[in-house]
Amino acid sequence: MMEIGSSYDLQVLKKTDFGFYLNADNLGEVLLPTNHAPADLQVDDTVHVFLYLDSDDRPIATTQTPKVEVGEFAFLEVKDNTPIGAFMDWGLDKEVLVPFAEQHRPMTVGNRYLVFLYLDNQGRITATSKIDKCVLEDDEHDFHPQQPVDLIIANSTELGFKAIVDQSYWGLLYKDDVDQRLSFGQSIQGYIKRVREDGKIDLSLKSSQEVRDSHSQIVQDYLREHNGFAPIHDKSPPDQISDLLGMSKKQFKKTIGTLYKQRIITIEEDGIRLV
Repeated sequence: MMEIGSSYDLQVLKKTDFGFYLNADNLGEVLLPTNHAPADLQVDDTVHVFLYLDSDDRPIATTQTPKVEVGEFAFLEVKDNTPIGAFMDWGLDKEVLVPFAEQHRPMTVGNRYLVFLYLDNQGRITATSKIDKCVLEDDEHDFHPQQPVDLIIANSTELGFKAIVDQSYWGLLYKDDVDQRLSFGQSIQGYIKRVREDGKIDLSLKSSQEVRDSHSQIVQDYLREHNGFAPIHDKSPPDQISDLLGMSKKQFKKTIGTLYKQRIITIEEDGIRLV
C-alpha cells in the first residue's frame, strides 16, 4: 500500500497539457506537474517520485528529493514563522509545517532543529521537534554487537551523547568512546557496542577492530618515541596508564596482551619493551 510522505517508482498512465498522471495504486491517479517531470518522460515509462499533498490536500507527485520522509528524523532550517507555526525547508518547493503545539521550544527563523515527520489526523505531512515521543524505548529490537548503524546525534548527557539509532531507537555514546567533535543533529555512521540486559543500546563510532588497531598504534608509537620502553604494565594503576597513553587499564591490558602474542613487545617487571 502506498502512503503519502514516501518515495516510489510509478508508471505513467497518461500525459496532459499540465503534467503526467501516475498509477499510485490505492491513492489512485496522481499528478506529476510538467515542471517536475523529466523532459523525455513518456506514457508507460516508470519515474521515481515523492508523494505529498498539494494546497488542496490532494495527492501529488514530485521528482524533487526531500531531505526527510515521513517516519524519519532530520535537522532542518526554519524559513518562516506564521500564526499557525513554523515552516521548515525540507527540500521541496512547499515547506513543511511545525505547529506551535509540536514545538519543543519556540522556533526562530534561520535556526535549525531536529524534527520528526509524521502524518497528522488529516493525513497531512507535519513535523514535530518533540522527538522524545517519537523514539522507540521499550519495543524489542534485534541489534547485535559490531552491527553498523546510522546515527543522529540528538542530545548530550553527563555520560556522553544520546543518539537516534537507524531512525528508531535511543542509543548512548560514552564520552570515552568519542575522539571527535560531534554536533547536535549530525548524521554519522556508528556501531552497536553492546546491548544491555534491559535492552538499552551502547554505541561506538569505531568497530572493535578499528579500536584495537588504534590502541595498538598508540602503544607502539609511544614505545618508538621513548627508546622502545614504557614504564607501565598490567599491574600499573589505571591513572598512570591513562595519563601516559590516554586509554583505560582494561583497554591497555588487552592491547599489550595482543602485542605480546604477536611478539611485538616483551613484558618486564618494570614495564613493556618493543622487540
